[in-house]
Amino acid sequence: MLTAYHYSNKRLEALPVSAGLEHAEWIDLLRATPEEEAAVRALGIDVPTLEEMEEIEISNRLYREDDTDYLTVVLPGQDEAGTQVMSPVCFAVKPGQLVTIRHHAPRPFETYPTRAEKSSLGCATPDRIFLGLIEEVIARLADHLETAGRGLDAVSRVIYHPGPKGHRPQDLQGALASLGGEGERVSRVRLSLLTLGRALNYVDQLMGHQLNGEGLGPVLKGELRDIDALEVHTDFLSSRLALMSDATMGTINLAQNNTVRIVSVVAVLFSPPTLIASIYGMNFVHMPELPQVWGYPLALGVMLGSAVLTYTVFRWKGWL
Repeated sequence: MLTAYHYSNKRLEALPVSAGLEHAEWIDLLRATPEEEAAVRALGIDVPTLEEMEEIEISNRLYREDDTDYLTVVLPGQDEAGTQVMSPVCFAVKPGQLVTIRHHAPRPFETYPTRAEKSSLGCATPDRIFLGLIEEVIARLADHLETAGRGLDAVSRVIYHPGPKGHRPQDLQGALASLGGEGERVSRVRLSLLTLGRALNYVDQLMGHQLNGEGLGPVLKGELRDIDALEVHTDFLSSRLALMSDATMGTINLAQNNTVRIVSVVAVLFSPPTLIASIYGMNFVHMPELPQVWGYPLALGVMLGSAVLTYTVFRWKGWL
């Protein structure tokens, strides 16, 4: 799908299909058809394939061809089935136009066009659109980190503040599942910040003079500082994740040990009565207690007394 935006009335407006792409400041390609790719190539802009964008070499992700700079970053978003995935997005920046090539739907690409005019940068030029879109992406990644932080807070309450009946197995299983989900979220944000930082440093080196001329140099520097701050926050959340994972596994081990201890104590408590019952279950002719009236109550009393004595010794030793 091809969507072209033109700056008009101080905002971005989608151009009709019949309008020429040369009038668009921003062209967004989402899983483009061959015809749409051909229309963009007619403007002198190459359209890399998904396989080319997935190459991890920096020469394949950040390069200049003719008068166009190609910047590929990895962003979280949804695929056609609505599944959360990590996939590359290519920004092709040339004088007078910005083209984005993507095969999934990061949320900022849906929210930015409707509020581009509210940005302090404005959206009058492709450079301002590019930096405004990057600003929206950074804000979205910050939201992901805040969500991960709230998820860790919820797990912390489960682990460190159990209910009156202690930790329930389903609570601990849910805590592990939540930690796995938040860990995946944090790792996705970390990868996005890494690729964004590399791309913006490339822009600063090769296009910094041009952006300074437009008064956008401080904006670029500010976005780089935001990325550095989010990376620090990501490292902090990663350390929290490791701590929470250790605490959860430790709590599960303690719960399992407590269960094993209870079972072991019950088995020990019934060992003396079992021994006595085994003795009186032997088939010997001369067992003096068998013909006596008091023999059966005596055997029951001895079994009960042996269990009480074992329990008392365990309590005295502090094993219970």
